[in-house]
Amino acid sequence: MALSLEEKKAVVSEVSDVAANAHSAIAAEYIGLDVESMTQLRVKARESAVYLRVVKNTLARRALENTDFACMSDSLTGPLLLAFSQEDPGAAARVISDFAKANDKLVVKLVSVGGKLLEASDIKRLADMPTKEQAISMLMSVMNAPVTKLARTMKEVPGKLVRTVAAVRDQKQAG
Repeated sequence: MALSLEEKKAVVSEVSDVAANAHSAIAAEYIGLDVESMTQLRVKARESAVYLRVVKNTLARRALENTDFACMSDSLTGPLLLAFSQEDPGAAARVISDFAKANDKLVVKLVSVGGKLLEASDIKRLADMPTKEQAISMLMSVMNAPVTKLARTMKEVPGKLVRTVAAVRDQKQAG
């Protein structure tokens, strides 16, 4: 069923708003996926705060015009679904790559992060990026290491003194 002009404008506006606030975008070909598989993909995307939408390429090009993902416009060909990461830059890549492992009919065509178009194979690197919580915990452990080392060093000074005094005592008692 063809969309009316108003419906097309609404779709372009919605996708444009999402793209303007997104961290990364993935375009994947979905030929051969059944409705049940697409529903499962949409559920996983929703759980991971990923906006997933099948949009006609002409409408997608218009929606991406004034966003960081305008670099994808020239390569939008064939039936594609667009996935935008709303909160975590690697979320869309994780959802799409995990789903593509189980469904070989979902083929990644375009990957874009921060206004740069990457190779489709770079989805693995993007998917392996730590989440915000993981990155914060890694940062905190790095920041905590010097303090922990200082505490151990400060504790070692009196410990060494006690061991030295004990060694002298043992030597005098033996002698």
